[in-house]
Amino acid sequence: MATLAERKLLDVDLSRIHNRNEKRVLLSMEKVFAAMDDWEPEALDIQDVYALALNSLPPRYVQEGTIVFNESVRNAEIEQAVRVAVEKVRKKPNH
Repeated sequence: MATLAERKLLDVDLSRIHNRNEKRVLLSMEKVFAAMDDWEPEALDIQDVYALALNSLPPRYVQEGTIVFNESVRNAEIEQAVRVAVEKVRKKPNH
């Protein structure tokens, strides 16, 4: 039986499959947020920026042991996605 909380299906652990862009977006957010001195985002703002940026990028799911030969999304594209997400959240916060 599939259980979403455990991320298992037929006793196969799926928890080690993840979107490589998650870490890259987080690193880009740290960089972008550090350069901003005119905004102090709340927790929900940070979550919204993270989700919006990820949703605007193609997913890059990998499993443990996967060899990545090249990244289909450049770091500049990820940073731009974060900047666009920040502007959306700043203009219309979800709180």
